[in-house]
Amino acid sequence: MSKEISRRTFLKGGIASACTLAISGTPAAAEKKPDIQLLTLIDISKCIGCEACVDACREVNAEKFPDPKKPFPKMFPKRVPVADWSDKQNVSDRLTPYNWLFIQNASVEIDGEEIDLTIPRRCMHCVNPPCVKLCPFGSARQLENGISIIKSDICLGGSKCKAVCPWHIPERQTGVGIYLDILPSLAGNGVMYKCDRCYNKIAKGELPACIEECPENVQTIGPRDEIIKQAQNLAKETKGYIYGEKENGGTNTIYISPVPFDKLNNAIEKGNGKPHLKPVKDTMENANNLAAAMFIAPFAGVAAAAGKYYQIVKTGEKNDEGGPSNESE
Repeated sequence: MSKEISRRTFLKGGIASACTLAISGTPAAAEKKPDIQLLTLIDISKCIGCEACVDACREVNAEKFPDPKKPFPKMFPKRVPVADWSDKQNVSDRLTPYNWLFIQNASVEIDGEEIDLTIPRRCMHCVNPPCVKLCPFGSARQLENGISIIKSDICLGGSKCKAVCPWHIPERQTGVGIYLDILPSLAGNGVMYKCDRCYNKIAKGELPACIEECPENVQTIGPRDEIIKQAQNLAKETKGYIYGEKENGGTNTIYISPVPFDKLNNAIEKGNGKPHLKPVKDTMENANNLAAAMFIAPFAGVAAAAGKYYQIVKTGEKNDEGGPSNESE
């Protein structure tokens, strides 16, 4: 089957088929929380800032990175700005669509002595992720092991995930995604990208690339309950501090620090692509967000099914559930 698909072809058959497909699947926002989630403990005191994890992440995920088509379609109205990192793919001091992990630097005082700390930063992989529950397109998903992903093959780049993320982690690349074929002037102007925790490696029983290549054993991954206990014991032994155990209702990335996180937050550079380390309340406890998730769920299911239909028509193959389609399993 030809890989060319017209907007008319998609809209003609896609909506009806999407509704049929949606019935057979559970909408992303209504999925049951997994019973066993994988949690990663990051011991800041061990990190030496060598960036081996950054390099490993970029290497193993290169095939998932965007390959935008230029010139970009003009948006109407001009409400969604162009986000183009294709000429800045080597940027490694912040999160971008081509850099899903970076090292934050902090100079802080411990026992009267000024020391430098380095902090690996990436998606926090929340236990109850607002990016998943509030995505109107059903392109953000939470896998059974608690890893949250964005399916690039059906993402329209609307950046709702970034807006509702307490750390504003996901980043957009313009000129890629199904919006180019469906609504090039009206949709979200690209695709959103973030760390997917090397979910495909984990599915094969392998470690995420950043953990595998770290020379200092900074990160430890395992069942959430076990790693939480390990983190609590380590914090007690070292008189350290934990971040992520309760933030946003709990995350599947937690940090142990020798200094309070308010000091770290004051010491790090913050801004676009450089997330904070402030306390975070449970986003999904907010009644408005819960109501929004319930409202979005059926529409997200239809949107996701429409995306599946689009891929079937375009490629002639069914794209199995589980993650971005532009990768080799």
